[in-house]
Amino acid sequence: MTDPLFARFGREYQAGEVLFREGEPGDRMFVIQTGAVRITKVMGGEQKALAVLGPGEFLGEMAILNGKPRTATATVVEPTRCLLIDARTLEAMVAKNAEIALRLIKKLARRLDSADTLIEILMHTDPKARVMLALSRHAEAFGEQLADGVRIRATAADVAQEVGVDEATAQEVMARLRRLRLAREDATGGIVIADIPRLRDFLEFLEMPQKFAPRSDDAPHIEDAPLEDAPLDDDASSRPTLPTGEG
Repeated sequence: MTDPLFARFGREYQAGEVLFREGEPGDRMFVIQTGAVRITKVMGGEQKALAVLGPGEFLGEMAILNGKPRTATATVVEPTRCLLIDARTLEAMVAKNAEIALRLIKKLARRLDSADTLIEILMHTDPKARVMLALSRHAEAFGEQLADGVRIRATAADVAQEVGVDEATAQEVMARLRRLRLAREDATGGIVIADIPRLRDFLEFLEMPQKFAPRSDDAPHIEDAPLEDAPLDDDASSRPTLPTGEG
């Protein structure tokens, strides 16, 4: 059955195609129906990955809302179908449908919150903590809910680039989170976070010595602390119990 929206506004893209580049003028936004798009931005002279967006997400809206150049680059990661909406069409849709306007506002608010969170992450001094916080950010802002957790489309390499650590550090964190059954990589290269609150509780547990002692040059960093308390076996009852966020 033909999708009338796609027939009118849709276009298919292949992996590697660039939807738009940072600094270009923009006259349309994109709504992802299937596939994935990586958002990157030049920061400190380097191209940084900000997010990998999947079905249901939209991008490029700021350029048509404020008339300014594109603030980031969007590159297709896998075969993708998008709806292309220009400024006039968006205005008409918002004027006729309050639900669309509300969803747009909520998505924009979530994006702003995610950007603020990224700034806080980049200010963190411990590289391994930055990786874990970035995983949590991606899961909360862009994750896809599955039966066994939340899937994010960003890879360990994407996360490493985003928070300014080497890929080996990100892979080390992932290996240890796999041992704790807090995260795993799926067959497509994405990452599944089993339990976001438990991941944050674990990070808080590792940071606890820093919270109760003045910071000094020789104080232990998270990177010096073991990310697993003990080897795990297949019996869930043998897993170390992490503190809950409710005190």
